[in-house]
Amino acid sequence: MPDSNKPDNAATEVDKPVPKDQEEHLGMDDIEKLLAEASGSLDQAAEKGAESSKEPEPFNLGNLEPDDGGGERQPIDLLGEVELDLRIELGRTQMRLEEVLQLRGGSVVALDKLAGDPVDIFVNGKLIARGEVLVMNDNFCIRVTELVNA
Repeated sequence: MPDSNKPDNAATEVDKPVPKDQEEHLGMDDIEKLLAEASGSLDQAAEKGAESSKEPEPFNLGNLEPDDGGGERQPIDLLGEVELDLRIELGRTQMRLEEVLQLRGGSVVALDKLAGDPVDIFVNGKLIARGEVLVMNDNFCIRVTELVNA
């Protein structure tokens, strides 16, 4: 029943923010009304939760077998523009910072490999092959002598 002391739009006024200087304290009727609304919302949420607690249906992935004749193979030329990081490692050494700071033009750094030992070939940080160093037309080259198994 509507309270004769309050206007009909009192319910909508509760939803609007009220400035602190005009703030009213809620009466017992207002508190009971809010509790009833909250209880109704909880009941609705519980009903929806009960409906959604049904056993989930499995997802059908369909036929996962490869097609024998449907797919057209793409030429390897599609990969021609892909850039990779290729590194050739002649050898390694460990040096103290003091030794590194003393390096100058003409300094000699001894590596852990001997002349004629195969060099390591890395692609994107992964060892893929070993090879030997060649000189061809005043350029260094690498001849791949061994592919490393994955």
